[in-house]
Amino acid sequence: MRPHSSRLRLWCASAVLLWATLPPPLHAQTAPPPTVAAASDLKFAIEEIAARFEKETGHRLRLVFGSSGNFKTQILQGAPFHLFMSADEGFVYELADAAKTLDRGRAYAVGRIGIIVPAGSPLKADGELKDLAAALKDGRLQKFAIANPDHAPYGARAKEALQHAGLWSQLQGKLVQGENISQAAQFATSGSTQGGIIAQSLALAPSVAQRGTFQLIPESWHQPLKQRMVLMRDAPPGARAFYDYLGTPAAQEVMVRYGFAVPNN
Repeated sequence: MRPHSSRLRLWCASAVLLWATLPPPLHAQTAPPPTVAAASDLKFAIEEIAARFEKETGHRLRLVFGSSGNFKTQILQGAPFHLFMSADEGFVYELADAAKTLDRGRAYAVGRIGIIVPAGSPLKADGELKDLAAALKDGRLQKFAIANPDHAPYGARAKEALQHAGLWSQLQGKLVQGENISQAAQFATSGSTQGGIIAQSLALAPSVAQRGTFQLIPESWHQPLKQRMVLMRDAPPGARAFYDYLGTPAAQEVMVRYGFAVPNN
């Protein structure tokens, strides 16, 4: 065998081995699932809707839940979210004005708040908060949970309702504030507080409903919880498909079941 033939065969074998160890081309690699940043009041509803969406379409999603105000700040700082589902439409408009979004989004729900008291609490689940006022006077109330009103829309509406009832100033020193409404619901039902104000959508979830008694607070006591969603400029097809899916009758049925009013637009 000629020397140059041996060298050629050795070179070809090395090239094949090198090719086998290289990563596949970018177009052949599986793209990571798009990230949906959703307000915490949506946890149970969106998990159910996303499961249906994934089963029906084959798309995969990454769901992240938190306070809408924190998500807005993170998006302004470049967080890699693809769909933002805010509990306050104002945060979506701020992002749109900052040119962070594809457009100004779409309204998808109107939420409600109410008072929840855990089993064994000395408080009553009174939507007009009369027993809460009485408990402040007679000493039955030691701790009361709400979401942080500075960045959680449901916390801001809880503050407005308490102000309407004339109880906000009296509750200072007794409030336990959750980072978001989901954490506030945990505080309100854990037994570490005598109750709290949470989202109806969380109170209707079986895992929360079995822990306490809930009553709605009159919606005229606070600004409406107009919730809006929007796609980011770099949203991949999966995020866009889920955005569209959220407007289907199947998705809206789930939202209504969790106590949301579905807007017409």
